Amino acid sequence: MVVKKIPQRMCTGCMEMKIKKELIRVVKNKEDEVSIDFTGKKPGRGAYICKDIACLEKAIKTRRLSKNLETTISDEIYEKLKDEILNEK
Repeated sequence: MVVKKIPQRMCTGCMEMKIKKELIRVVKNKEDEVSIDFTGKKPGRGAYICKDIACLEKAIKTRRLSKNLETTISDEIYEKLKDEILNEK
């Protein structure tokens, strides 16, 4: 029997490896536009964050999300992430 490999990614907040489907992807495209990718299939450089408000606050405080995407992230994106996390629960 073949064991199917489950893709994992590292959360930028808590720095733990988690299952990709449990994380929210933030993506930067070639035009340096940052957006939230709910499908996980948008082209561009991606960074992942847990669906936990503490992880998001930690990522904002340490600026890890902007470092991983190599660009500045607007407060609007952080607000969208915060709303999405709060609506999940």
